[in-house]
Amino acid sequence: MTTRRDFIGKAGMGIAGAAAFGAPAVHANKKTTIRWRMQTYAGPALAEHVVKPAIESFNKIAGSEMQIELYFADQLVPTGELFRAMQKGTIDAVQSDDDSMASPTEVTVFGGYFPFASRYSLDVPVLFNQYGLNEIWDKEYAKVGVKHLSAGAWDPCHFATKEPIRSLADLKGKRVFTFPTAGRFLHQFGVIPVTLPWEDIEVAVQTGELDGVAWSGITEDYTVGWADVTNYFLTNNISGAWAGSFYANMDQYNKLPDRLKELLKLTMDSSHYYRQWWYWGGEASLRVHGTKMELTSIPDEEWAQVEAAAVKFWDQVASESATKKQVVDIFKRYNADMQKAGRPYRYS
Repeated sequence: MTTRRDFIGKAGMGIAGAAAFGAPAVHANKKTTIRWRMQTYAGPALAEHVVKPAIESFNKIAGSEMQIELYFADQLVPTGELFRAMQKGTIDAVQSDDDSMASPTEVTVFGGYFPFASRYSLDVPVLFNQYGLNEIWDKEYAKVGVKHLSAGAWDPCHFATKEPIRSLADLKGKRVFTFPTAGRFLHQFGVIPVTLPWEDIEVAVQTGELDGVAWSGITEDYTVGWADVTNYFLTNNISGAWAGSFYANMDQYNKLPDRLKELLKLTMDSSHYYRQWWYWGGEASLRVHGTKMELTSIPDEEWAQVEAAAVKFWDQVASESATKKQVVDIFKRYNADMQKAGRPYRYS
């Protein structure tokens, strides 16, 4: 009669013996690949530049240890529901701005295009890394169970329209696809903000449901097809750079080993760097060499009214909470520093 102890002992000898003769050993603790699902705000054509190279790089280096599956705008959930889906763990990570994904934080209003907060794309990483915005964002997102991973800059915010805009009066009545906070600001100039799924914008402009977009610079207009359905590009912008970030479900992020957290940081930094030169070069090149859109401008003295309105808008937002005031105060201090620094930081 074989006892349980005899059986275990013989089984152990059998495994050891099999290994000695070259038979495959059994690994009970074999690691499984960590798999994340990330959704970006961008559609497929735009994602090819703003996120896909970084995710492919991460997956190539992480190998069997971890893989991130990338999904495009509205593919798993609508963009406006991205935050909730990530918070619940339905998806693990997001690339978006705070405003578009409707995050319930005190800093949401500053994501995307906060009017005239930045003049150039380099302003955004400096504000986050040297002027204290990182710490504020980290604190706000930790309150709601989300890890704010890394912020970076995208393109400036310009109008691309079917009809020309050469004065503030030309903005009145224009139905425009834009970001929530940008729309709130532009409404005072007669702009009618419209929210639609990202993939529906091109058709909406073609059918007349939209008169244009104030969602990007000229690089995106060409990349995603909006330059094919609009005729004019306004060179005045309401922000020098879109501020966006990578985020992750806090529990999922905390489970990662330190080396994968570091790899995630490095590949996000590579994404930020890629966008710096892709947008900066693209904006200039397409203004000079692009053939699909005619450039228009609103005179500086008239556009000064929009800039003055932005200062009032900042103060209005700052009055809403202590955290918002803290962020606005940083914007004011930063822009004052840049103005005093002079050229090339500020030219006027």
